[in-house]
Amino acid sequence: VQLQASGGGLVQAGGSLRLSCAASGRTFSSYFMGWFRQAPGKGREFVAAISRSGDSTYYTDDVKGRFTISRDNAKNTVYLQMNSLKPEDTAVYYCATGEYAAQRYRIPGQYNYWGQGTQVTVSS
Repeated sequence: VQLQASGGGLVQAGGSLRLSCAASGRTFSSYFMGWFRQAPGKGREFVAAISRSGDSTYYTDDVKGRFTISRDNAKNTVYLQMNSLKPEDTAVYYCATGEYAAQRYRIPGQYNYWGQGTQVTVSS
């Protein structure tokens, strides 16, 4: 599985960005997908996840009501729409998947395939 994240950039506080993660393979619809982020000097933290069908979504409390995860299985792509961005959202954002990710989706170690990361910088 290969994952390619894109869509990051520099935005002012209160602005929006949409991240995309394109996946290789014909079985994208079987992948449970997650987004994580890592700020300078900090560990990688869970942001959001989505079930294989897209029917179930999960968020960390910090982003609930501001971020929306979605997927288009026909395009082998998962998205993270980020609204009302705050300076504390500044980080490198990674998409990820794994065979057992659905079981403990908040844990980075449950994911064994990672995209290369895309930088999101929110200025105050």
